[in-house]
Amino acid sequence: MVKAIVGANWGDEGKGKITDVLAANSDMVIRFQGGSNAGHTIINNYGRFALHQLPSGVFYDNITNIIGNGVALNVDNFINELKSLEEQGVKNVHILVSDRAQIVMPYHILFDCYEEERLSKESFGSTKSGIAPFYSDKFAKIGFQVNELYDDTDSLRKKLERILEVKNLTIKNLYHKEELSVDEIFNKLMEYKEMLEPYVASTFDIVNDAVKAGKNILLEGQLGTLKDTDFGIYPMVTSSNTIAGYGAVGAGGIPPYEIKEIVTVVKAYSSSVGAGEFVSEIHDEEEAEELRKRGGDKGEYGATTGRPRRVGWLDLVATRYGCKVQGATQVAFTVIDALGYLDEIPVVVAYELDGERIDYFPSTTKLKRCKPIIEVLPGWKCDIRGIKEYDKLPENCRKYIEFAEKAVGVPFKMISNGPKREDIILR
Repeated sequence: MVKAIVGANWGDEGKGKITDVLAANSDMVIRFQGGSNAGHTIINNYGRFALHQLPSGVFYDNITNIIGNGVALNVDNFINELKSLEEQGVKNVHILVSDRAQIVMPYHILFDCYEEERLSKESFGSTKSGIAPFYSDKFAKIGFQVNELYDDTDSLRKKLERILEVKNLTIKNLYHKEELSVDEIFNKLMEYKEMLEPYVASTFDIVNDAVKAGKNILLEGQLGTLKDTDFGIYPMVTSSNTIAGYGAVGAGGIPPYEIKEIVTVVKAYSSSVGAGEFVSEIHDEEEAEELRKRGGDKGEYGATTGRPRRVGWLDLVATRYGCKVQGATQVAFTVIDALGYLDEIPVVVAYELDGERIDYFPSTTKLKRCKPIIEVLPGWKCDIRGIKEYDKLPENCRKYIEFAEKAVGVPFKMISNGPKREDIILR
């Protein structure tokens, strides 16, 4: 059976932990989109990890992990992450890289940095990982698939020369920076060729054979619905599709009807890295910092950038929309333990748009004018970590979960009440 794990909101919902939990019963885990611009934090018996490109099944030696064709592959980061796992005692990692995946080129990262610098105050808040330039080139048909490294090197070099001719015009005339060297970039590609060789495979048949054999396959997405290129808070989004539907494409060409379950991860409050509309945001910095410090296992700071995340109250309008877009069959509700310090917990139940109450999530131009309509629920004022049974949770905690569940309209089947693998309640 094929199951997808995706985020409902802005990302940072705790997908890494949920994938780590569900991977225990999986045969294959596949990253299907995004790159090293966002991380999944996982805490297990090996220690604490921030995975940026590796699938979250790498901690199980019985799982085949795949970086799918939809991923923006940063080769240096990929190899460094593997080395980091080995140094921390994780052995026998089974990892394959799709030969149809495309490579984040050194100039993609440069262009990302140059453009953010040029835009200045109008910048997108990019992680400067080269993601937007990468996907731009992919769809402009001037990207490099992994399989091209192992074909005719003369043709590869000629393609690079054609591409850099245009890139250097932009670098010279728009950004006023030093032009790129064909030799330097080509030599880097040859290094990538050697580094990737042990992992490259034609994963299309491997994945499809696993589907036909009835294997348990987990599709792992990055970020969340509201960062999706089409359905998110455009233009302050990522440059790929973060929704489960894209998993059928980005994971290796899985028939869409084979995705039977979609676990959509929702955090018990809201957080976001980067710019963009965020109706439920807490604007009182002291109040925001208190929640930020208590969130997650080491606070609400980006796993990739280390930047403080913007935080807000649970937004049921955005979450309901996010779950609809994902096609959620169940919700994993995370980091609820962080709210145990509050006497009362505000929840965004609707928006006010131009003086009228709305219950739907509008497009960005209208979202800019929305204000939160808040309902306050009673807190439970205690630490709930270590509780293993739903009925043992404090009554007000259960009421909070059930209030959110009713508003979203999707069953909340997993409740995460701490950062560790075992901090999970199944309903």
